[in-house]
Amino acid sequence: MDDTRKLLRQAAEAHEPDREAMLARIGQGMAQDSDARRARLYRRRRQASWAKISLAALAAVGVLGLGGLAVAAGVRQQAPEHPPAPVVVTPTGQAASSQPTVSSARPPASSGSSTPHHSAAPSSADGVISARADVNAHSTVYWSQNDLTVDVAQPLTAMTVELRIAQTGGIQSTGNWLTAPPDDFTVTVTPAGGYLVYRWVLKPGRTIPAAQQIFAAQFNHQTGKRDAGKDTFLVQATASGRTSEVRGDFPAGG
Repeated sequence: MDDTRKLLRQAAEAHEPDREAMLARIGQGMAQDSDARRARLYRRRRQASWAKISLAALAAVGVLGLGGLAVAAGVRQQAPEHPPAPVVVTPTGQAASSQPTVSSARPPASSGSSTPHHSAAPSSADGVISARADVNAHSTVYWSQNDLTVDVAQPLTAMTVELRIAQTGGIQSTGNWLTAPPDDFTVTVTPAGGYLVYRWVLKPGRTIPAAQQIFAAQFNHQTGKRDAGKDTFLVQATASGRTSEVRGDFPAGG
């Protein structure tokens, strides 16, 4: 036993460790340990990055979802359940009662405050012409138009048409018109003996064809329904050297 211990001590004292090999082994161990740590650190960072990305995506989806809900809620709050009823604007009495100033124009549309009416007197006839007096249906409580319809059976080489509007109060001309070419006539409007006289005279060398012709006098008057019973007309016409003449009145109460 003592010999064995002596031999082991001598072998231990005689042994010289390989320092270079030990350093190399230590370095290799440290390198492996460092690589393992770096690998673990990389995996942890990668897992953390994926977690952040997932959380960001979930947050974005949540924000979009909440934003969509908010927009939808806003739309529901702002949109009315039923469309608003249309607003109907009714002309005021002042606007409806303004007086027109018509010159050589067709009858205007009646206003909301007017009282349209239409009345006619019996026809008058002589030879190639016949005439009928009317109060135009577009006449109102402050403005009127008297129409004279003349039926012509043969071409006319001369023609004079006269409408006499009785001065019943506030009578003032606002214009006149006719269906024949206006340039074929000389037109005058003059006051005379309690009337406002509208006169159309066919110019020399002009001809009126065999057809229906209309002559109209337009004027303002005092507010209220005007009685046209005192208004009169006269038509003189020449065809084939023969002169015809018709006279008449406008309808009373028109």
